[in-house]
Amino acid sequence: MDAAREAFAWLTTGGHPVAVDGCLFDHLPNRGIPVDELRDLLLARGCPRRVWDQVWTHVIVRARSEGATWTIVAVGLALPMLTLIATRLTDRYADDPSDIHAEVLRGFLDALQTVDLAGGRIAIRLRWAAYRAGHRALTVALDGPTPMAPGFRSSEPRPPTGHPDLVLARAVEAGVLARTEAELIGVTRLEGVPLTGWPRSPGQTYNALHKSRRQAELRLAVWLAESGAASDGGDPTSDTAVSRMIPQFSNGSSQRSRTVAKKVDGREANPMPKSGLQNCR
Repeated sequence: MDAAREAFAWLTTGGHPVAVDGCLFDHLPNRGIPVDELRDLLLARGCPRRVWDQVWTHVIVRARSEGATWTIVAVGLALPMLTLIATRLTDRYADDPSDIHAEVLRGFLDALQTVDLAGGRIAIRLRWAAYRAGHRALTVALDGPTPMAPGFRSSEPRPPTGHPDLVLARAVEAGVLARTEAELIGVTRLEGVPLTGWPRSPGQTYNALHKSRRQAELRLAVWLAESGAASDGGDPTSDTAVSRMIPQFSNGSSQRSRTVAKKVDGREANPMPKSGLQNCR
């Protein structure tokens, strides 16, 4: 919700905010109307419900045909009702409500693609689609494991070990990677940000940064293969990383590999695997 609110705010800043032509709708000023002002006009007391349908039809058609910007506009217009739904659903929910709030938003976004624009009462049907999605999430959350004797306590869920970021986090905890090295690999290999986009320290060249990442990836690969960190019985990410990176170093001596795996300062140069972490280039 907060991210959606911030994104909507960006659309209305600067000298050219996203706007609609007020001439297209009854009861609204005959001029360009910034979308944040449009939201306020719709919420004003006395705004006819037919205007709501006119505006929502216009915004949804543009969201379906043009995508991102107008999807954000739709979410921004709906934020007052979505926030109210999320608050009411989680008012007495003791755990973290973030997942339920996310489901409210997901239900709304799904309905944007399916709601019948010819049936009228568009805002009401969007609202109930969001509510149903949030309510399902709340029901699932409340139907968690039942406490069992001899004590009333819940067991910690098994962590989602298959996520690449968690593989990097474990490497940092083990002292194989420095935190900045893990961030460098995560951003430039897993998120697709080019190495040229990584902020270099003063005096550091592109080649030096490339070499640093190469050495960090080798230490990570050797550690995953030799420390048993990849074989936890349920981590496909670690297994994939090992299977793609380690075979290229299999001809090296084990003593050399252990030496590389222990180094965190990256002073020793080593050949770069062609595929990178998980075959990401």
